Amino acid sequence: MKQPNPRPTSLAHPRYWGTWCVVGLIWLIGQLPWNALLALGRGLGRLVWRIGGNRRHIACTNIDLCFPDLPEAERRDLARRAVISTGETMLEIAGTYANSRIDLDARLEIEGLEHIQAAKAQGKGVLLVGMHMNTIDVGSRLIPRYVPLSAVHRPNNNPVLERMISRGRGAGSTTEAYIDRKDIRGMVRALRNGGVLWYAPDQDYGLKHAVFAPFFGVPAATITATSRLARMSGSPVVMVSHFRLPGGRYRICFSAPLSDFPSGDDEADATHINALIEAEVLKAPEQYLWVHRRFKHQPDGHNPYRKAARP
Repeated sequence: MKQPNPRPTSLAHPRYWGTWCVVGLIWLIGQLPWNALLALGRGLGRLVWRIGGNRRHIACTNIDLCFPDLPEAERRDLARRAVISTGETMLEIAGTYANSRIDLDARLEIEGLEHIQAAKAQGKGVLLVGMHMNTIDVGSRLIPRYVPLSAVHRPNNNPVLERMISRGRGAGSTTEAYIDRKDIRGMVRALRNGGVLWYAPDQDYGLKHAVFAPFFGVPAATITATSRLARMSGSPVVMVSHFRLPGGRYRICFSAPLSDFPSGDDEADATHINALIEAEVLKAPEQYLWVHRRFKHQPDGHNPYRKAARP
């Protein structure tokens, strides 16, 4: 069987020249004023909605599943606004990664920071449970400026893009480390050493180490690592959410530490976390990452994203 070509070790290899052109374009776009970036992003989102395609289909499917009681016209309007919000995100990323001159702190409202400070005062690490709102990359630049932390992420397969992402997310912040989402030992070590670990468990990572727990009433494959990390480290668990406000402003909110968590029942804990994420999503439902196939694994093996599967 033919073996795949090995990945070049040098980022200057011709294989990556096209990616470097994309990175250069992202840098160039990122120099625009912040509100201009968001306006351009909304235009991109409207274009994606008009063209249709896979991401529009995924967003519509998710919203049909999660909001079945809404009239169809309202579901389509929410899906449209979600795609437009995702377009804003794409341009936010350019500014977040490429333009350290933009003073996002001046655009920020922050709530509940005292909960982190109180949890840290116990002398333990803090498990900071987040979610994939569209503002996650803005959050990755802002949150570490107020809460030094380690962040869990999935490394990009393209090393040029991974370099851009890791540098962009760490620019001007106090992110201490990026830990591969498969490295449970590294996460526990960071918590046991008294650090803050930012972890977002609300994506479908497959059925390994997962249970089915309801998310907006739909069975969702939910990894059990949240309760395992809390149990193995003994760390308090704090929820964090982040929202885009009118005028290119942002809000970051930290909750009080969760009580009676973990409970010892992985399915009950996953249901608890999903319910907390739901409550945050409902504050700005169009800003959630609805273009992710959150329900691609189902207990009966049905894939709701197959176009023939939708009414």
